[in-house]
Formats: sequence, structure tokens, C-alpha cells
Amino acid sequence: MKTLQFREAIAEAMSEEMRNDDSIYLMGEEVAEYNGAYKASKGMLDEFGPERVIDTPISELGFAGVGVGSAMNGNRPIIEFMTFNFALVGIDQIINNAAKIRQMSAGQFPCPIVFRGPTASAGQLAATHSQAFESWYANTPGLKVVVPSNPADAKGLLKSAIRDDDPVIFMESEQMYGDKGEVPEGEYTIPLGVADIKRTGTDVTIISFGKIIKEAYKAADELEKEGVSCEIIDLRTVRPMDHDAILNSVKKTNRMVILEEAWPFGNVATEIIYHVQDKAFDYLDAPIVKLNTADTPAPYSPVLLAEWLPNHQDVIKAVKKVLYK
Repeated sequence: MKTLQFREAIAEAMSEEMRNDDSIYLMGEEVAEYNGAYKASKGMLDEFGPERVIDTPISELGFAGVGVGSAMNGNRPIIEFMTFNFALVGIDQIINNAAKIRQMSAGQFPCPIVFRGPTASAGQLAATHSQAFESWYANTPGLKVVVPSNPADAKGLLKSAIRDDDPVIFMESEQMYGDKGEVPEGEYTIPLGVADIKRTGTDVTIISFGKIIKEAYKAADELEKEGVSCEIIDLRTVRPMDHDAILNSVKKTNRMVILEEAWPFGNVATEIIYHVQDKAFDYLDAPIVKLNTADTPAPYSPVLLAEWLPNHQDVIKAVKKVLYK
């Protein structure tokens, strides 16, 4: 094992795959000369040159489209968005072309492409730069959606995403790029669609993913002092979703809380709740509780932002609610 920052794990995954496959390249704003807006491609221009680490104009629709066409013609592009908020400019290419071209061409055109970059809030970036898009993209057949929460998962999942023959949305966080963690050395991948039980427990299942899962860890630590045992599942991949891991856990604990950094309406949590009530209703000893952001655009004020985001105290309250405490 070695200790890497989240950004270093991302760079290492991309670099290892590019050394093994000349069809892989990285393209996006500031990925080359500037080493990435968040330094997630540091050193890659020096190693691979400007033909494989490509700076683009501020034109997400344009370079997303170039990537899709390139993938249809035998390459495996990695397209970096400085933030997925900017991906809205290129979302037509992602949904109407990348996600659908395999079906529309009767399988003649695969589209092995990774769109990656940060999602959700990152401090005082206000309404147009703080949106979570996991459920938006997960709503689209043909796309896989991956949201790692730590450096080890980031590296293993990104390597699998790059090798996948379908388009993958790979969502990170500006507030995680400096996070440090142990990462396995040597060849290391994590299959898409497999959740991870980060903490075993018996009293309640907490489901989460991405950076907000840290609040679940804080809550579980405090609840443990009160004799409450929390099982924490990190989805890691939103689509395809590991329903078996979720169902097996709730059948054991009989209670569930879902923590997600997204607006309350039509999100990943609602999809989980549907499947649990459909497949494991008789195992539930309490209604499921989901925790989301407030149903408003993200505020700029740090005081309001703290109220807008769910936190570990909210998780503690939710756990006690399902435990009838």
C-alpha cells in the first residue's frame, strides 16, 4: 500500500491505462499546460505529449462531441469537465449521442468514453456551480455512473471505467482532491456495479456515496458511543446499482437511512427506496428516511450553506428516528 491524494490516484489511474493503450487520451480545459484545474493530470503532458493530453477551448459541447466521435472510431477518450456544472453545455452529446449510439447503430458503434470531473457543492460556489448530477445521468439508459469517495476506490474504479466499452460518467469532488488514503500498488481495479460495506453493523443501514459519506462516518462514531451499531454501504457505482448489497443489509438491520447530496425530488435515494419496499418490505421495522439538501438552489452564504447541506447531526437524528429513540 502507498498513501496518495485523491488527485494523485486519479492521475495514476489515467497514466497507467495510457501507458498500456495508445488509443487512450485525455482532453479538457487546462488538463495539459496547467496540469489540470485541480492538478489531477499533473505530469501527464510531460510524459504523453500534446497529442494525448490535449488542452481545449472553453467549449464543452465541442470537445465532448469530438470525444464521442473519436470513441466511435476506435479511441478511448477521457474527457475532463472542470465541473459537471459546465457539462450542461455538452449534455446533448452525452445523452443523445454517447449513451444512445450503440443501440441506434444496432451495435455497430460502441462508445468507450469516460466523462470525468467534480460534481455537487464545493463551498461558496453558489447556485450555478454546486449542483449534483448523479441522478440526472443515472436516469439515462446506456450510461454508467460512478461516484468514488476515497483515493483507493477512485483509482480502481477509474481504471475499470476507462476499460469499459460503454460511456461512463465518473464524478469526483473539488473538496476531495486533497484527501489522502492508502491505495494498493500494482495492477488494481474495482468492478463497476459493486458496492462496498465500509462499516459493518446490526441496528441500521446507512446508504451513501461520494464525499457526503464522510458525514455518515462521523454519525456512526458518535452513535457507537450510545450503543447503536451502524452498517455503512458506499454505493460507489450509482448505475448499475448493487441492489443485492442493499437488500442483504436491510434484511439484517431492518432499518435504513439514505444520505445523498442532491435535491429531494427524483434522486438516487428515491430509486433505492422503491427497490427496498418492493423486494424487502416485510423486513422493515420502520419507514426509510432519506436525507438530502434543501429544495432550493445552493446559497452562497456559508451560514445558509451549512443549513442547506445534510450533516452528521442530521444523520444521527434520522437513525434515532428509525430506531424510535
